[in-house]
Amino acid sequence: MFIICYDFRDDRIRNKFSSYLKKYGRKIQYSIFEIKNSRRLLKNILNEIELKYRKEFQNSDSIIIFQVCDRCQKEIVRYGYAKNEDSDVIIFE
Repeated sequence: MFIICYDFRDDRIRNKFSSYLKKYGRKIQYSIFEIKNSRRLLKNILNEIELKYRKEFQNSDSIIIFQVCDRCQKEIVRYGYAKNEDSDVIIFE
């Protein structure tokens, strides 16, 4: 799994980047996305950052990408809404 955290001063760029990441993962906090482990996907995201977003960076803008290893994922503790997102939902009719 990859965790991508970002902050852009410009609302337009921040919204554009958020919309881009929604195609690949799920938003877990305001400017934090969780993306399933895929080297190809990470390469695509890095290329997109280099081609479209990096040139628009201002001094206070940032993107940080963390890779969470499979073993470490089992040690993540979630509370509240974040805990419920990981559980399967079964609807009986």
